[in-house]
Amino acid sequence: MAKRDFYEVLGVAKNASEDEIKKAYRKLAMKYHPDRNPDSKESEEKFKEVKEAYEMLTNPEKRDAYDRYGHAGVDPNMGGGGGFGGAGGFGDAFGDIFGDIFGGGRGRSSGPQVYRGADLRYNLEITLEQAAHGFDTTIRVPSWDKCDTCSGTGAKPGTSPVTCSTCAGHGQVRMQQGFFSIQQTCPKCHGTGKIIPEPCAACSGQGRIKRNKTLEVKIPVGIDNGMRIRSSGNGEPGTNGGPSGDLYVEIHIKPHAVFQREGDDLHCEMPISFAKAALGGEIEVPTLNGKVAFTVPEGTQSGKTFRLKGKGIKGVRSGFAGDLFCHVAVETPVKLTDKQKELLRDFEKSTTEGGAKHSPQTKTWRDKVKDFFE
Repeated sequence: MAKRDFYEVLGVAKNASEDEIKKAYRKLAMKYHPDRNPDSKESEEKFKEVKEAYEMLTNPEKRDAYDRYGHAGVDPNMGGGGGFGGAGGFGDAFGDIFGDIFGGGRGRSSGPQVYRGADLRYNLEITLEQAAHGFDTTIRVPSWDKCDTCSGTGAKPGTSPVTCSTCAGHGQVRMQQGFFSIQQTCPKCHGTGKIIPEPCAACSGQGRIKRNKTLEVKIPVGIDNGMRIRSSGNGEPGTNGGPSGDLYVEIHIKPHAVFQREGDDLHCEMPISFAKAALGGEIEVPTLNGKVAFTVPEGTQSGKTFRLKGKGIKGVRSGFAGDLFCHVAVETPVKLTDKQKELLRDFEKSTTEGGAKHSPQTKTWRDKVKDFFE
């Protein structure tokens, strides 16, 4: 029977990339694999056909020859008739398929696996004033440092680590399960490729000991709650020479007695006396940069909000400061003397006789109640 076109076998176009060819091959190889189709001669033949097409089209020289001369341009014995157990068999084919998944595959390093160290988090609690103005501080974080006794080898002074006999120093072993070949970390040396016969007593063979590290941290102006500052390379050290992780300083701002923050804006409640609200006048308003004078207009009602532009916080990414919003709370006088009570009664009588002009909110409320019941 004449051979089918290799591109047709894999279901790809003639200008398909190597990744497209590989993806198509994986899909078909899984579909026709003998383990999934036991006692199926047809599936076995299709698997061989797919494998041959893949091997020809992923080899640049063979693909070029095939594109020019067709099947006549390639040797049909190269990669097309491999058996199940020898070179070019199912084990090799699925080494290519599963190599990316399990870390093996051709062309990959067979040495010990190198791993980046873990990232660390440090919670730093600061005040609202510190967040607004920024500051420099030092923190102490637990960290792993190289053991001075063994110089980081993990071996007792005077001895040395030896090559792992299980993986021959590669740090990985290949497990064969039927047609599947899976590469995994060596269970004896745990990927280091070395065995320590006599561990260092100071570090118990780890080559590192835990110490507290002092670091300087610059808190930028305007930082907000929940933001993080990255300190590169100050996380856990890597394994087998891998890079260290990073340290993330997470900011937590303490509740403030006067202000509440919303983004770059600040809010505060401003209690004023009944007389000040009625007559108006100048009052002092607190800000994060000191007190400022502010004039309350005559007839100010409780709940009125005044905006002081630029008296908020300049955020980390802002070009200008936010605003301060002062929410007026008219304070009712308490513990009055008899004379004060009498004065208030006279005052109330005079405002009542003056009509609704003195109590516009009361009149509006009464009108709403009247409309509701009618």
